[in-house]
Amino acid sequence: MSVASRECPACSYRPLVGRRVALIHPAWHSCGTYRVVLGQIAAYRALGAEVFPIAVSSDPGFVPTRRWIWKSFRQATPELDAGPRYYGGAPFCAVFSPRFLREVLWPYIHGDQAVVRLDAAERTRLSDSLDDATFDLVHCNHFFLMPVARRLARGSAPILLDTHDLQARQFALINETMPWLSPRATYESMLAQELEAMRGADLLLHLNAEEAEDFRVLLPEKAHALLYPATPEAPTGPGGPDIILVASNNTANVESVIWFLREVAPKAPGVEVKIVGNVDAAVRSKAPEQYAAYKDWFLGRVEDPGVVYANARLALLPTISGTGLSIKSVEALSSGVPLIATTKAMRGMDGDALRLPGVVIADSACEFADALRRSAAPAPLDESARRASPARRYYEARFSLAAYKASLGVLTSALIDAGGAQ
Repeated sequence: MSVASRECPACSYRPLVGRRVALIHPAWHSCGTYRVVLGQIAAYRALGAEVFPIAVSSDPGFVPTRRWIWKSFRQATPELDAGPRYYGGAPFCAVFSPRFLREVLWPYIHGDQAVVRLDAAERTRLSDSLDDATFDLVHCNHFFLMPVARRLARGSAPILLDTHDLQARQFALINETMPWLSPRATYESMLAQELEAMRGADLLLHLNAEEAEDFRVLLPEKAHALLYPATPEAPTGPGGPDIILVASNNTANVESVIWFLREVAPKAPGVEVKIVGNVDAAVRSKAPEQYAAYKDWFLGRVEDPGVVYANARLALLPTISGTGLSIKSVEALSSGVPLIATTKAMRGMDGDALRLPGVVIADSACEFADALRRSAAPAPLDESARRASPARRYYEARFSLAAYKASLGVLTSALIDAGGAQ
C-alpha cells in the first residue's frame, strides 16, 4: 500500500480523538530520527490522540528511576516538555548475567550491532506509570525497540513499525570503521535479526521510496505503506549573509564534511562557510589537517538550528555517503533557501527533487566548487521569495505536517479499527 501525500481538508480532521498512542523512540537527539519523532508527536496530537512519548536508551544504566542520568537528554530535547515524558532503559546488572556475556556481548565484540540493541530492549525497565497502561495503538521507531512495543501492546493493540532505514546496512557501514574481533558479524546475520523483529508488527511504515521497495521484497507477507515523514519546517527568513552546512556527528556526515573541506573548499577561495552541528569533534579527530585549516568555520551544536536557516542565503548539502532519506536535506528544502547538493543528498525522494529551480545538483568536487563560487555572489532571497520557492512547495506537498497528518490518520484509523493482525 502506498499513501499519496495530500493536504488535510480541515483542521477538524481528528479521527483519533479519545485514542491512546504509545510512541516508542530511541533516546537520541540532534539527529534525523529525533526530528521525525517530533513530527509524529505533532501529527498524532493534531489527529486528537493522547500521545505517550517513550524514550528508550540502548546504554546500560539508563533506568527511569535514575533521573539524573537522563538530565542531558532532557536538556537537549526541550520540545518534549509539552507533555508528560516517559523513559526506558536496561539496568547495569543486566550486563553481568552469564546469558548476556555468552549470547550478547560475545557476538557484539564481533560487530553484531543488532543483537545488543535487541537485548537492551528486551531488558528495558519502563517508567512505573506505564506498568498498567493500555493503548489503542503502539507506534514503534526502529526494529530494535520492537520488544518494548510488544510489551506495551499487551497482545491486543496493533503495532505500527516505522523502519526509518534498512538498519543492517547502517550497521555494516558503522562496522567498517570499528576494530571488531574476527570473524566479523555479517550483513546477512544482522538483517535476519532485523526482519524477524519486524514480523511482530501489523503495519510497516517506510519513510522513503527506496527502503519501501527493499522491504516489500524482503517481507512480502507483511503490510507496507510508504509515507514521507513530517519534518519540522525551517524558517524561511528573513534571510542573511550566511552560507551554511548543517551536519550532526554520524559516519556519513563526517565523511561528507571531510570531502567538502578536502576537495571542494580549496577550489572556492574567498568563500566562507558556517558548519553547524556536533560534527566538529569527529572531523578534528579524523581529518586534523582539514580541521585546522578551517576551524573558524565550525560553530558546533547550536541551541536553535532555525536561526541558522533564518539568516542563510545559501545551504550546502555535500553528501557523498549514507542510506535512507536525508532529513537535513528535507529541512533545507523547507527553508526555501537556494541549495547546492549532490544527488546522494536527495536520496529517497522522487525525481522531481533533482529538477527543482533553486537547487543546483553537483556531484563532482569541481562542479560543487564552481556552483559555490557562482552562488555566493547574489543577494539573499527575502522571506516572501523563499516561502514561494519551488523547494518550499515541494516540501509542503510531501513532508509537511498537514500532508503527513492526513495520510497517518487514514492508516492508523484503519489499523485500530481492524484491531491488529498478530
